[in-house]
Amino acid sequence: MVRAIVGANWGDEGKGKITDMLGQDSDIIIRFQGGANAGHTIVNNYGKFALHTLPSGVFYSHTVNIIGNGVALNIPVMVKELQGIVERGVPTPKILVSDRAQIVMSYHILLDKLEEERLAGKSFGSTKSGIAPFYSDKYAKIGFQVSELFMDEAELKEKIGRVITQKNVLIEHLYHAPALKVEDIYEELMEYRRMIEPYVCDVSSYLDKALKEGKNILLEGQLGTLKDPDHGIYPMVTSSSTLAAYGAIGAGIPPYEIKQIIAVCKAYSSAVGAGAFVSEIFGDEADELRNRGGDGGEYGATTGRPRRMGWFDCVASKYGCRLQGATDVAFTVLDVLGYLDEIPVCVGYEIDGEVTTDFPTTRLLEKAKPVYKKLPGWKCDIRGIRKYEDLPENCRNYVEFIEEQIGYPITMVSNGPGRDDIIFRNRK
Repeated sequence: MVRAIVGANWGDEGKGKITDMLGQDSDIIIRFQGGANAGHTIVNNYGKFALHTLPSGVFYSHTVNIIGNGVALNIPVMVKELQGIVERGVPTPKILVSDRAQIVMSYHILLDKLEEERLAGKSFGSTKSGIAPFYSDKYAKIGFQVSELFMDEAELKEKIGRVITQKNVLIEHLYHAPALKVEDIYEELMEYRRMIEPYVCDVSSYLDKALKEGKNILLEGQLGTLKDPDHGIYPMVTSSSTLAAYGAIGAGIPPYEIKQIIAVCKAYSSAVGAGAFVSEIFGDEADELRNRGGDGGEYGATTGRPRRMGWFDCVASKYGCRLQGATDVAFTVLDVLGYLDEIPVCVGYEIDGEVTTDFPTTRLLEKAKPVYKKLPGWKCDIRGIRKYEDLPENCRNYVEFIEEQIGYPITMVSNGPGRDDIIFRNRK
């Protein structure tokens, strides 16, 4: 069976915890898109970890962890991350990397940084991880696949020369930086080959066999629906599809194999980076929610930037779950809201004097004003509760109100940062 865990919103929904928790029942866990530009925060028996490239199943000895072909693979980041968890007492995990995955090069990171600096106040809020230049090259067919690390030297150097001829026009004449050299890029690729060689695999073939053997497979997505380049808040989006449908492509399996799609929503909203955010809050109200949120506060797992904060957005979340094709919703960080007397929930958008519950394109989204309904809070700590019926009545009312608004079943409620801080709830 194949399950996908994906974000319904802007990312930062708590997907890592859900993947880590469901990993105990999985044989294989696959990262299928994105790169080291976002992270998953996981709290377990080994401690607290921020993963950027490795799948969240690396803490289980029984799982095979796969970097799929859809991933923007930063090899030094992956290797450093692997060394980092092992040094903290985690048994060395089983890792496979698709021979069709493409490599984030040092010049992708350089170009990302230079372009953000050039754009200044008009920038996209990039994490400067090289993601946009990487995917630009992938679809322009001038990227480097992992398999190409094993090419003949002369052939590889010939390709490098062709690629950097184009890059150097930008680097020298637009950004006024030093030109790239063939020998330097070749040495970079040879170092990457040395690092990655033990993990390289024909992943699609491996997964075909695993599916025939009835293995349990978990697809792990990065970011969320609203950062998808087609269906998100374009242009303030990422450069790879964040939807569960892409999981089949980014892993190399048939789409009909995905039987369960778990869309993760926070009990409030947060986002890192620029872009429309209708239910955003500011000042002391935002600071308090940010500092109480998550495990140690709402700060980006990759950048450390303070996340933008907001109340739960039913319009965005209904849209996010619909585009993901959610069969289940995991509702996270519900415990954080226990300090509030009443909790605002965004139930509609007012655009040009009319209220809608349909998520619009970016042009209209930027004019939208939130329409709120306030629900009574429960004013207590709900951590440690394991049965849904043991939650305070107002807490259950909050969950059920949101479930009704978004139209998708909330079957998991997370009430703390730990692996076991989860309440399983029967479908309505």
